[in-house]
Amino acid sequence: MFKRIGSFLRSFWRVFRSPSGYFSLGFLTVGGFIGGVLFWGGFNTAMEATNTERFCISCHEMESNVYQEILPTIHYTNRSGVRAVCSDCHVPHNWTDKIARKMQASKEVWGHIFGVIDTREKFLDHRLEMASREWRRFEANDSLECRNCHDEQYMDFTRQSPRAAAAHQRGLVEGDATCITCHKGIAHELPDMAGVHGWE
Repeated sequence: MFKRIGSFLRSFWRVFRSPSGYFSLGFLTVGGFIGGVLFWGGFNTAMEATNTERFCISCHEMESNVYQEILPTIHYTNRSGVRAVCSDCHVPHNWTDKIARKMQASKEVWGHIFGVIDTREKFLDHRLEMASREWRRFEANDSLECRNCHDEQYMDFTRQSPRAAAAHQRGLVEGDATCITCHKGIAHELPDMAGVHGWE
């Protein structure tokens, strides 16, 4: 039996090393094209599946903590019926940034597997660190995910309170700030900010 397996593996390796010696160029081209389409379709399907709210809250850490916090907010339910899901705020829409974010998210999967935040107490202990990481990411990309839905070019400042209109004009239009500068805690509870510079 081991001889047959060894013979098969040697034959497979010979074909794999020089497929053109065994198959025609047309067969290899068509086979490569079909293989590429199947790979791309599978990859894209997996990417889209991991962008769904159902996938995000399949981890009890997310379902029991941050998901419960977004339920009473305007991002979850509102008069227009337009609702943001996890990926709308935490995954960039353009492809290259999305791939980079998915690679960063592998650390979160690692944390899930090893129970870094598997209890409410552990989650609260790590909350400031996780929130700070997200805030830095939003500041670095000029709140890109916010701007996918909220575009200051179309904001009607006359329909905002004087304070909000002044802040938006100063921060967004003049470029002194980005959305997350003022809107920390817009969809999730703020972590314990005691001792954080500027929050005393």
